[in-house]
Amino acid sequence: MRIAILGTGYQGLVTGTCFAENGHRVVCMDRDADRIALLKQGVPPIHEPGLEELIIRNMEEERLSFTNDLANAVRDSLMIFLCIGTPADEQGRTDLSGLFGAVRQIAGAMDGYRIIVNKCTCPPGTADQIEEILHEHAGHPADVVVNPDFMKEGSAVDDFLRPDRVIIGCREIRVNEIMKEMYGPFLRTGKPLMAMSPRSAEMAKYATNVMLAARISLMNQMADLCEEYDADIAEVREAVGSDARIGPTFLFPGIGFGGSGLPRDLAVCERLAGENHIPHELLTAIRTVNENRRVRFLRQILDHYGDTIREKRLTLWGASFKARTDDVRGAPALYIIDGLCRAGAAVTVYDPVAAGKLGERYGDSIAIASKYYPALEGADGLVIMTEWNEFRRPDYTRMGELMREKVIFDGRNLYTPAIMQSHGFRYYSIGRKTV
Repeated sequence: MRIAILGTGYQGLVTGTCFAENGHRVVCMDRDADRIALLKQGVPPIHEPGLEELIIRNMEEERLSFTNDLANAVRDSLMIFLCIGTPADEQGRTDLSGLFGAVRQIAGAMDGYRIIVNKCTCPPGTADQIEEILHEHAGHPADVVVNPDFMKEGSAVDDFLRPDRVIIGCREIRVNEIMKEMYGPFLRTGKPLMAMSPRSAEMAKYATNVMLAARISLMNQMADLCEEYDADIAEVREAVGSDARIGPTFLFPGIGFGGSGLPRDLAVCERLAGENHIPHELLTAIRTVNENRRVRFLRQILDHYGDTIREKRLTLWGASFKARTDDVRGAPALYIIDGLCRAGAAVTVYDPVAAGKLGERYGDSIAIASKYYPALEGADGLVIMTEWNEFRRPDYTRMGELMREKVIFDGRNLYTPAIMQSHGFRYYSIGRKTV
């Protein structure tokens, strides 16, 4: 199959590369000339484990190419995958202008029948609008498919190659069969391909992310209770997760969810409910609990130091919203950094892959370390914001020798309180007793 991918962000680049890995001829198109120039050299503009190797291999085998030319990409392909940003603001207003603009360009470039596959996260009814644009501007027939992605940043390649399920929203049985043939090699372990209406497919993505957000917020709310009643949220989580009706995933308490997916989709669902006068107290509560978690965590740090915060230097380990990615969009670490800077603290941050994006955002207002132990030298406290593996089993003795004050604020519950106490640390964590 000849495939065009419009957009080379996390979604588009992983999608195109993984289809090429399975033997398809794929051209990835993006308007950003600098990004395409990097990709033609085999250099991905994002950090995603395993992606660079796949890009290079498929380029060498001439299954994967990159271009700025949308018209040629459309004319040379039967299937056009839309992987274009559809950002939503804090009020849940989704900006579809870039998506619809691309569809108009596709319509103008079509020289025959095409299948347009929308992988963007869009409100229900967007596929209908895409069909209307194609009907108005294209001189050739086209079918529209909704194919939401459920890839997690940091494991996106593996998620695409071994998905839990594939969702197809299309009214045409023939097109569903084509999609089933394309995704068949990825579903050999028996995972389902689910065919449904376009609007159901669009809503499925929102429902999934809202459910995941709800689990995180619920466990963070229970963590607050555990702190007050001297219970250990880690033990509670194990008990809850062992229930087959609930399961263990997305039950880890912490600093709250971030990124571009969960907060965006929750806000959109709140807005959709509000516009249709549907009571949505639960949706609002999920967001409020998440926002309060980072407020509570920052307040804990500021309360510990009091008025002396202006004299302190605090080190953050981790800035990306989760491990194995350089994405800092919506990262809780940004809220903590901003709050500490406003309070007058000197801030040093170490992140294995997000240093460049931190530099773009903060410039010289914070120090960005290249190694995590040297970042602790002279620090009055360590704040753990991302669960990178290298932070999980550090040398506590070395840490204590480097730090001026042995204080740790652990937003990811990486360490055991009793062990931290035995090494002489003042240790704050989530949903557990401070030692």
